[in-house]
Amino acid sequence: MKSAVIVFPGSNCDRDAKTVLAATGLNPVMVWHQDSSLPKVDLVIVPGGFSYGDYLRSGAMAAHSPIMREVKAHAARGAYVLGICNGFQILTEAGMLPGILLRNAKLKFICKEVLLRVENTTTAFTRRYKAGQVINVPIAHHDGNYFADSDTLKKLDDNAQVAFRYCDADGAPTAAANPNGSQNNIAGIFNEQKNVLGMMPHPERHAESLLGGTDGKALFEGLLAA
Repeated sequence: MKSAVIVFPGSNCDRDAKTVLAATGLNPVMVWHQDSSLPKVDLVIVPGGFSYGDYLRSGAMAAHSPIMREVKAHAARGAYVLGICNGFQILTEAGMLPGILLRNAKLKFICKEVLLRVENTTTAFTRRYKAGQVINVPIAHHDGNYFADSDTLKKLDDNAQVAFRYCDADGAPTAAANPNGSQNNIAGIFNEQKNVLGMMPHPERHAESLLGGTDGKALFEGLLAA
């Protein structure tokens, strides 16, 4: 399996993503955002960071980079796309995922480990987890407050498009466990076809024990198995 990591001006998790992909056997290449074509790959990662300095809105400018036309076409063919943190913001701004990411409820940047409940384990991204499993994954964002209208939220639930929810140690999606005010404690969602995943937490930062945790590793292993 081959993968690509898109690099924007302001990306700061692109090398982290590359390291994990290489260690998992996903054979990554780095692709500059101004490139007009993608190499032949199975997976595209839109990494975290502060693309274009988060001017206008987080991800708004990056969503119009030339490479994003190819990323959209890649997803339309049924191939995999993973957007992490700023990557999630970019995917929503590009119209590849529903909803938007707003400022955190307390208007502060948050950098800490959080607990997530795995909601759907039938996808390539989550197949190595158990339904309802609680995992530990770091967050680092200022605009991670997921918002969508009531019809969209219902559709996400009805179609099993919610991938992860912020939760407590018992797996309950409580208000206290919600770090940023996201509606319905949503931490990550799929598109309708389940081949595009956007999530605010950073699985690449908990993919080896030296970094303090390995709960994110199964996500990349699931993609390799797919």
